[in-house]
Amino acid sequence: MNTLYKMTPKEIVKELDKYIIGQDSAKKSVAVALRNRYRRSLLPEEMREEITPKNILMMGPTGVGKTEIARRLAKLMDAPFVKVEATKFTEVGYVGRDVDSMVRDLVEASIRITKQMRLQEKYSIAEEIANEKIIEAIIPSKKKSTQSSGGVRGPFDFILGGGFQSNQHQQQKSESSTNEEPEKVDVELAREQVRQQLKDGLLEEQYIEIEVNESPKGGSLDLGNESMSINIGNIFGDMMPQKKKKKKVRVKDARKILIEQEAQNLIDMDQVTAEALENAEQNGIIFIDEIDKIASGGGYRSGVDVSREGVQRDILPIVEGSVVNTKYGPVKTDHILFIGAGAFHIAKPTDLIPELQGRFPIRVELENLTKEAFVQILTVPENALIKQHKMLLETEGINVTFTDDAVEEIATMAYLANEQTENIGARRLHTIMEKLLEDISFNIPDMDEEEIIIDKEYVKEKFADRIHADDIDRYIL
Repeated sequence: MNTLYKMTPKEIVKELDKYIIGQDSAKKSVAVALRNRYRRSLLPEEMREEITPKNILMMGPTGVGKTEIARRLAKLMDAPFVKVEATKFTEVGYVGRDVDSMVRDLVEASIRITKQMRLQEKYSIAEEIANEKIIEAIIPSKKKSTQSSGGVRGPFDFILGGGFQSNQHQQQKSESSTNEEPEKVDVELAREQVRQQLKDGLLEEQYIEIEVNESPKGGSLDLGNESMSINIGNIFGDMMPQKKKKKKVRVKDARKILIEQEAQNLIDMDQVTAEALENAEQNGIIFIDEIDKIASGGGYRSGVDVSREGVQRDILPIVEGSVVNTKYGPVKTDHILFIGAGAFHIAKPTDLIPELQGRFPIRVELENLTKEAFVQILTVPENALIKQHKMLLETEGINVTFTDDAVEEIATMAYLANEQTENIGARRLHTIMEKLLEDISFNIPDMDEEEIIIDKEYVKEKFADRIHADDIDRYIL
């Protein structure tokens, strides 16, 4: 079970607070939904099947944190997660993405997560095998030279007339084996020395030649259905041995390649697939963005409105619970958590078809960002916007300092711009920061200063014209 699920709702909200300012109700709803997943996992199986996820519908203007909450959840969790846009789907019978593809995307995400978890478990064993192969590459065994002299016989030698080995050959073999004993001891001693040197990190820059698996060539054959595409390069993958090629690399690079290669060989992909399918069914989360764009007003519907309603009706069975066929096997959607999000500034949640409305029982309205919220977004999160820009400029030896009144002024500019024109939320800060630091970023190579202080006057000078609707184009990047 994912460690995030074992966290209390308060602990989950606290994690989200590191990156997202405000929107406490949305974070609370998501935290409760995730905790309910954990609670459900503790119930008997017959009761567990009866409890369906309480899907969430987030409402609020662009840039207030809907997608960011989803994105951060994806980073925090090991559970399968996909973000899709409702506008990318078309109803059945039309060219475009069908709604089943969101489930197939979820399964692919689950396969990647599960496979990575199993690889992590095998890395320690794989590293030991990789080190032995590196030692073999540095000091080859005498076995290879014996093979090249004819000691090893092919599987069809006897049939093709090779017959039994002659007495003379047997005698030569026995004589050579006695001579090989001292050489074998010398090889083992040399290998032990190399093994110690590897541990001490003395051979990291030495070049060696290793065998790596050759990637299969060939593209995919599209059979008209996303779930039925065939990778031509892998058609005979299980029937024929994988091709290998020689590659000359440094020891440190060889170790990475070999560890990954050996870990791949150690995992059971059938087991990975089975676990991934169950993980997708029981713990998967699908974030449907711009769901308001497929809503239409009440009354008579025609043209594009009919198409939008068609997409809603196609999404409905997936949200309700159905079986979707994927290339890895059938997947039940009954217990997948769906989070819908949209601005709903034109359409309303009630413009969705009633059946779909009923499948999103938890409604969360995200608040417009205030000037105070902008100040916090600029300074508080671990990845705060000002911190990002400072670190970027520090790479060129320039230390930029923002005064408190400068931060206040930037926040004011962002708030006024959103009030006077289209409200794009926190994204407005990005446009203003880029404009503010444009000249500094451009002139850095010719600057002698090592420290630049940005104060309120500097900000005012950059935006002397203030922000009005007729010149908003200057701020849109």
